[in-house]
Amino acid sequence: MADGTAISCQEVVEVITDYLEGRLAPEDAAVFEAHLELCEGCRWYLDQMRITIDAVGRIEDAEVPDELRRTVLAAFRSRRV
Repeated sequence: MADGTAISCQEVVEVITDYLEGRLAPEDAAVFEAHLELCEGCRWYLDQMRITIDAVGRIEDAEVPDELRRTVLAAFRSRRV
């Protein structure tokens, strides 16, 4: 059985896209899911990611105004990791 303490909240954030897209190895997905059982904050984050993906998936590219697109892209490009 996977130990939910084997992965940190930061690591959950780093691999959440891979988890949602089914790209984690089965043993890594089990560790991820075990962490979710122990961590309400990460469960909330996962739910928010699913809601965001669902909402954004309904926006057509042409529906995003050019100025908003430039602003968002500039914000991502200037973000330091």
